[in-house]
Amino acid sequence: MKDEYKRIMACLECIQKKVNFRPKVALVLGSGLGDYGDNIDIRYRVDYAEIDNFPISTVEGHQGRFLFGYIKDVPVVVMQGRIHYYEGYSMSDVVLPVRLMHLMGAEILMLTNSSGGLNPDFVPGDLMMITDQISTFVPSPLIGKNNDELGTRFPDMTHIYDRSLQKMIRDAAKDMDFSLKEGIYIQFTGPNYESPAEVRMARLLGADAVAMSTACEAVAAKHMGMKICGISCISNMAAGITGQPLSHEEVKAAGERVAPIFSKLVTESIVKMGQC
Repeated sequence: MKDEYKRIMACLECIQKKVNFRPKVALVLGSGLGDYGDNIDIRYRVDYAEIDNFPISTVEGHQGRFLFGYIKDVPVVVMQGRIHYYEGYSMSDVVLPVRLMHLMGAEILMLTNSSGGLNPDFVPGDLMMITDQISTFVPSPLIGKNNDELGTRFPDMTHIYDRSLQKMIRDAAKDMDFSLKEGIYIQFTGPNYESPAEVRMARLLGADAVAMSTACEAVAAKHMGMKICGISCISNMAAGITGQPLSHEEVKAAGERVAPIFSKLVTESIVKMGQC
C-alpha cells in the first residue's frame, strides 16, 4: 500500500508539471453528462494517457481526461470519464482518480451517474439525489494495509453524503422548480445488468437505484475526509420491473434526453457549494 501511495503522488507530480491550478470542487461525470465539461470555462486539459501509470477508461462515451477550470466562479477539476471495476482494473485503480483530485486540493466531491430505478415511484428521466449507499457487493477500496497519509484505518460512514451539500442541491432544484427525487444507491460490479431476483433483493435491502460505479469512489473520498454529494439519473427501470430487456443504448439515450436539466442542476448546486 505504500507503493500505492507513491504511485498516487507520482501521478500528482506528473499533473502539477502540466497544470498550475487548485480546484475546490471535484466533479465526476457519469453517462449522459460527458459533454458537460466542454461547457465550463476550461483552463487546462490533461488526458489520462498523459499521466504516468494512470488507468484508462475503456467505456464508450467516457472521454478519459481531466478538465481544470471554472463553473461560474468556482474552481473545479472535472473527471470526464471514470474508471470502472468491471473493466478489469483493481479497486485501487478505480478510486485512484478520486484520491488524486483530493490531493490536488479539492475539498468537495460531486459524483454523478446513470442508474436503474428500483423504486416503483421513479420513472426514466428522474434525477435522484443520493442520501446513502450500499457498497457491500463490491470490494472495499480500503482493503489491505492502511495508508495513514490518506486517512484513518476505520473511517466512520455514518454520513457518507454530506447533509449540508444535500441541502444545497435541494435548494438548487427548488430554485429551478424541479422535482428532485431522493434515495439510497446500491453498487453491483457489472458489467452485466442485474437479474430480476437481484433487483428484488436490492429493493428489499432498501435501495432505490442501482448501477456499477460511485459507491466505491464515495468510500475512498470519505476515507480522505472529503465532503461528498451525489446525483443519479434514472435512465431506465431495473430488470423485471417493466418486463423489457435492458441495453446500454437505452441508458445513453435517456441520459442525453435529461442532460440539459441534469447539467443545470449540477451547475447551480456547485455555485452554491462554492459560496460555503
